Amino acid sequence: MSYLGHSPDEEAQMLTAMGVGAFEELIAQVPPALRLKGPLDLPPALSETELRRLFVGLARRNYDPETTVSFLGGGIYDHAIPALIDHLVLRSEFYTAYTPYQAEVSQGTLAATYEFQTMVCELTGLDVANAGMYDGASAAAEALRLARAASRRERVLLAAGVHPRVREVVRTYLDGAEGRLEILPESEGRLAPEALRQALAGEPVAAVLIQQPNRYGLLEPLDALSATLGTPGPARPHLVVSADPISLGVLAAPGALGAESAVGDLQSLGVPAQFGGPTAGYFATRRAHLRRLPGRLVAEARDHAGRRGFTLTLQTREQHIRREKATSNICTNSALIGLRATIYLALVGPSGLREVGRQCLARARYALERLLEVPGVTRVYPGPFFREFVVRLPRPAAEVVARVLEQSGILAGIPLARHQDGRERDLLVAVTEKRSREEIDALAAALSRALA
Repeated sequence: MSYLGHSPDEEAQMLTAMGVGAFEELIAQVPPALRLKGPLDLPPALSETELRRLFVGLARRNYDPETTVSFLGGGIYDHAIPALIDHLVLRSEFYTAYTPYQAEVSQGTLAATYEFQTMVCELTGLDVANAGMYDGASAAAEALRLARAASRRERVLLAAGVHPRVREVVRTYLDGAEGRLEILPESEGRLAPEALRQALAGEPVAAVLIQQPNRYGLLEPLDALSATLGTPGPARPHLVVSADPISLGVLAAPGALGAESAVGDLQSLGVPAQFGGPTAGYFATRRAHLRRLPGRLVAEARDHAGRRGFTLTLQTREQHIRREKATSNICTNSALIGLRATIYLALVGPSGLREVGRQCLARARYALERLLEVPGVTRVYPGPFFREFVVRLPRPAAEVVARVLEQSGILAGIPLARHQDGRERDLLVAVTEKRSREEIDALAAALSRALA
């Protein structure tokens, strides 16, 4: 975005037009303690050439996913991206209005969104999906708010295996809505049905949020946990599953396991890893909650001649329409990222998605076996996992990761100490279908040298 500064004369003209004498009058409502004290501590201005040289130098310090072997995970993954996606998202059918309220000029965007909703329903095994959310974290928070409103209960339970960043967003949402949030303890990295059973024995619960796979890459016992919640009915807490869409190619759909809502992040579906974003979320639920579903919803319609078309419908989230009756403050969706996910799913198809999941399973298993051959490396959690796992090193993981990157140019994983105290030696390693046997062997060799 271009930026052109204003001269002092132009600023004075603007202030006069607004009927104020100084800029400070415009920020009179901002408490003095929150205002900037004195000038910013910035270096001297640079010429265009100097500034370009500075930015190019900074950019070279970033890693390029196309040339760097990455075992990073924790919510952002280095999956293969079909080249056709970048071409198709540039087609003119999708260069329509940012907000597709005028259906007659927005059929490209609306048709793609309709297909996106359909695919999400097929993946999750649920009845209805909205046009998408900002990200997986906000989708999880909105699903819990929906459950609280539908059940008229406030207590919400979160499995400890839910990613810390998602938990932070959920806590922010529910604090504002006076929600009550409790974190359930983990047993060997998973939520035990007995821990859930004990929590349910107290005050009635609105919802339980479980991530699948969880923050450690482990598979939660969703079937047993769902059975613990009881038989379907008004008294049963809503089971909200935050499911990685790639895993749904090989795992049972949340809807088939009794989930009332399913949410997740779309980054793994054709979206590159770039500074943690941008990304988007999905939100699917049962038909009974259709009118509480936040965000946009695209439906199929027919015109007077019987021709098929698409339009926005049931816009319950619009605060400028519904105001205090709005179900959510979410007013838009990450349509471009949702479009990329739609094209990805259309290109790979059901069999392709299953194959991607199988490759992640097989390559992650091979990687774990190779890393356990390195002296001093042990496995932290037993049991089944998908795409990523945790190993314990004989030395602080952050130091080892830095050494592997310096010596071999490989991103070895994420030290768990970033999110948890007392986990200085634990390393989260993610292995997608992109990682070859040679790259996995190179990681094991690099880790062995770094620990020598």
